[in-house]
Amino acid sequence: MTIRSIAPTRFIPFSTADIIAMCRKDHGEQSPPVIDATDFERFAAMVGQVFHAEFKRDQDNLKKSYAEIDPDADTREVFTIEQTGEAKFIDLLKSVLNKANYEPISQQELEQAMTRSSLFNLRLKVDFDAFSEVLLFCRGQSVRQATVKTWFGLRSKEVEFINYDRVVVYVRYKSETPNDGNASADVRPGATLLKLFQNVPRADLEMLFPNTRPAMRMQDKLLIGIPALVSGGIVLTTKMGATLLLMSSMLGFWFGLRQEPVELNAANLTILCAGLGALGAYLWQQFSKFKNRQLLFLQQLTQNLYFKNLDNNAGVIYRLLNDAEDEEVKESVLAYYFLISAGPADKQALDNTIEQWLASQWQCTMDFEIDDALHKLTRLGLVNQSGSTYSALPLSDAIFKLNEAWKNQWGQIA
Repeated sequence: MTIRSIAPTRFIPFSTADIIAMCRKDHGEQSPPVIDATDFERFAAMVGQVFHAEFKRDQDNLKKSYAEIDPDADTREVFTIEQTGEAKFIDLLKSVLNKANYEPISQQELEQAMTRSSLFNLRLKVDFDAFSEVLLFCRGQSVRQATVKTWFGLRSKEVEFINYDRVVVYVRYKSETPNDGNASADVRPGATLLKLFQNVPRADLEMLFPNTRPAMRMQDKLLIGIPALVSGGIVLTTKMGATLLLMSSMLGFWFGLRQEPVELNAANLTILCAGLGALGAYLWQQFSKFKNRQLLFLQQLTQNLYFKNLDNNAGVIYRLLNDAEDEEVKESVLAYYFLISAGPADKQALDNTIEQWLASQWQCTMDFEIDDALHKLTRLGLVNQSGSTYSALPLSDAIFKLNEAWKNQWGQIA
């Protein structure tokens, strides 16, 4: 499988530790060094501590608002919690997703996915009328190539598709939706589901929904129908020949087309029962083939989802908070490093410097969020602005500022 990047995204595809190491490597190549490497690592660690304290409040707010709709809650409610409503949770969730550099998947993209062929040789159906709320977000997009089977597995071909590295799905069932058997029996009307998946082809977004059902494609119908017709003809002409002749004689007598009645003796009853038994066995065999093929589709769907599912419900919240915290730290560290190592710069020049450095040194094409990064540094008092030019505080001063900010954050939490 080959992978090719598409339009640059905001997501920084490196860990926080790698970003710090990358900056240290760049600093080590400068002569003479502009900053002290040990102080810079301490600065980066303090940035992480400050944002960790800030996200503690986000975590508490999300936990409180999600507790009302958590389908996996195993605690008993002793005191009545003030109902903040689903809308508040969704607003908080969208805020965290934005900080984690997730992008919303539009209704148009979802509709296009529903009309495109699946990469897993499955035809899927989703009943969207069962949901009152459907939200999808993705992070990291690339164009990939894969080999798929065609012509009943006799041939292969290369297909190109858009792949999402991460997809978050939030759905809420309608309060009046009955359990119709398409979803788990544990899903109650009005229930909410929050899920996180990895490596999802855009054409297969529909498989992420809880009430997805596999359906027969034309080639599947032919695989069942053509052998059924052939074997049905054989059964009619061999095992049911005598039975059909006997039944036609009986019908002819009943409708006045035959003068002599048919005697239902032991021999004729044996012929009749044998033929009907053969017909019943044939119909049961075809029904079993149909159900077995459905089970094969469900197995394929389950296997695909097993390796793509990363987390569910409350677990998704903690993972997203951690991702958002990492993104905030990485953006702040990168912006501060290039301001202090390269000197004062305006917003556009700094943005270009960071993006070109990532592209040339680390083969990473992305749209760095310079506005957000400078806003965070300014809010923490780590940079000064003079007109359109930004300059970084010395490392010692920046560390002092971060230490004070960290104490204030935890003081507010306590």
